[in-house]
Amino acid sequence: MSEPRRLSHTLQSRHVAMISLGGIIGAGLFVGSSAAIASIGPAVIVCYVLAGILILFTMRMLGELAVANPGIGFFTDYARKVLGHPFGFVGGWLYWYFWMIVVAVEAIAGAIIIAQWIAAPVWLIGLVLLVCLTGVNLMSARSYGEFEFWFSSIKVAAIIAFILITGSYVLGLTPGHGTDFSALTAFGGFAPHGIVSVLAGVVTVIFSLTGAEITTVAAAESKEPAKAIASMSTTLTVRVVLFYVLSIFFIVAAVNWTTIKSGQSPFIAALNLIGIPGSAMAMNIIVLTAVLSCLNSGIYVTSRALFALAAHGDAPKSLTVLNSRNVPARAILVGTVFGYAAMIASVVSPTVVFTFLVNASGTAMLFLYGMIGIAQIRYRSGLSAEAGARLQLKMWLFPALSYFTVVGIMAVLIAVGMIPDLRSQLTATTGFMVFLFAFYFLFRRGRYVAAEASQA
Repeated sequence: MSEPRRLSHTLQSRHVAMISLGGIIGAGLFVGSSAAIASIGPAVIVCYVLAGILILFTMRMLGELAVANPGIGFFTDYARKVLGHPFGFVGGWLYWYFWMIVVAVEAIAGAIIIAQWIAAPVWLIGLVLLVCLTGVNLMSARSYGEFEFWFSSIKVAAIIAFILITGSYVLGLTPGHGTDFSALTAFGGFAPHGIVSVLAGVVTVIFSLTGAEITTVAAAESKEPAKAIASMSTTLTVRVVLFYVLSIFFIVAAVNWTTIKSGQSPFIAALNLIGIPGSAMAMNIIVLTAVLSCLNSGIYVTSRALFALAAHGDAPKSLTVLNSRNVPARAILVGTVFGYAAMIASVVSPTVVFTFLVNASGTAMLFLYGMIGIAQIRYRSGLSAEAGARLQLKMWLFPALSYFTVVGIMAVLIAVGMIPDLRSQLTATTGFMVFLFAFYFLFRRGRYVAAEASQA
């Protein structure tokens, strides 16, 4: 197989750092957390801690693979190298599909927010957003990184400000209010629905924590990839998890959790309780920023996924063509075309076609994280003691924590299948993976075998 063509190396460390922070922080925190709080209660804090630990360990395993194999430029190609071409093929297309659906969903979400201020159809606003951010990505990797830097900076600044405001309120540092943690137990107890609901809650909140792996994709176009990935796999991931846990902790410590409604931002509820003026408008702007950030990253990642697949012959070779700014323009445009198609489906058939498309991507990242975990275990187990000792970045307490992480991800997937509201996502994603594996063995495997025989 021919090696992927070289992309630009114009992203700076500050870009990659904020891409890592912003990759996880999205509307899932600012709005989506309301559903978890409403169904679990204050014990939702434990759910975020457990889910955050799984994500942290997964990113550490990914970091080990990335630093040990610096020539690999794309997230799913670590599985390709260790587990074989079928997993690279399936993983690559599954990852592309997941982010393609994210592009459509985020464009619609952003359009709905803007439609509150501009009298225009939601589909038209979504189309304009998609076109604008496609233009950003077509300019250069640096332009994507610059936009994402500022988007992520706004999100991180908003979370830090929120933690300081609500923390001061709960800890009694604001005038007229003493230290008060009674809301954690006053309304039915800390875990009003029992320990089972807490464990099941890990399943729902873990989806909002996915996205940190974007850093390994962006790092391939940075000046110091190994340094960026090493930082992502430890300190930056820990910071994001702390942002989630602290913000959710102060929300349920300040607000009566039974008043929080699914689909309504719990951040607004907390700020209204404290008496911060204009909190609803400010939060709408922050959520819009989070949506645009995710849309921007979605366009970037789908194009790099197609570029990597094409480099291995799993997509048309023409998608590896770079423009004068070393940007895979064709891959970007093809990805956005499918984004437009998904948006059209959301208008024409929102309850049938679009719902199926969304469900088919529902558990994709958990399968991919599990695949990376298995690849890390197999890769590390195949190294000699001397080679293992020379690794610049290592998974902690290998192999115990690696096995724990993979088993934890599998447990979450099994739990998804046991929850009626989520079961369709597991079924649809599994069916899509079976289709991809079947497609590979019917149409791609013979070409790989022939190519490898030719090279030999």
